[in-house]
Amino acid sequence: MSLHQINQIINDWVLGASTAWWVLPIIFLFCVIDGFFPVLPSESLIVALAAVWVGWDAWHVVALALVGAAGALIGDQIAYRIGRSVGTSRFKWMYRPRIRKVFDMAEHQLEQRGAVLIFTARYIPVGRVAVNFTAGATRYSQRSFTFFDTLGCILWGFYSVAIGALAGRWMEHNKLLAIVISVAIAIVLGWVLDQLIHRLLLRFRPHSSVLDTQAQALVQSQAQKEHHKGASPDAEGSRQRPGADPAL
Repeated sequence: MSLHQINQIINDWVLGASTAWWVLPIIFLFCVIDGFFPVLPSESLIVALAAVWVGWDAWHVVALALVGAAGALIGDQIAYRIGRSVGTSRFKWMYRPRIRKVFDMAEHQLEQRGAVLIFTARYIPVGRVAVNFTAGATRYSQRSFTFFDTLGCILWGFYSVAIGALAGRWMEHNKLLAIVISVAIAIVLGWVLDQLIHRLLLRFRPHSSVLDTQAQALVQSQAQKEHHKGASPDAEGSRQRPGADPAL
């Protein structure tokens, strides 16, 4: 079997898999989970599928963008709710220097330019989760958050589809290569956006009164627990046995 035949078989398989009924539900589910637990490649899936669908009816590509945006919006709302319930200082990993800096930046920037931050963070997996968590933890207006996030998710969905469509048009006769190129472009653009945002917004560590209050409360709670643990043996030792002489 020649290399050309193998490539043709793979392309046929990709085309066949992309038409399955479960493709859009999987995209939706991945986008939801990626909104609060960024381990699933939701954007890569949208980009790859757009590279395959670009030669079909335009409504297929539009539906892909809207389904991805809807899933992302729900995932962001879940992250907001988690942040509101849990906060950003309950777990040890939240005190890692880079993560702490992101949380502090998000709290400060949400007060100053919430719309811009929500828009830009949507293109960075970890960044958007930090922003969504912090928005909930700092009681950022849910109405404003939902409004800006809805616009951001729609733009993100069509942005992802546009990357895949561009590569799909370029490599129209080789869908497998179109997928590889489109995902590579998405990764590079994501890295560039990440660097730009960190340079523009993370050059300083602003004072975060809300997050500092949460951190102080956690430290005090842990100190009290340690104090009680340390005091327990003394308290036990100071107890007198029944009938014992107090002078002994």
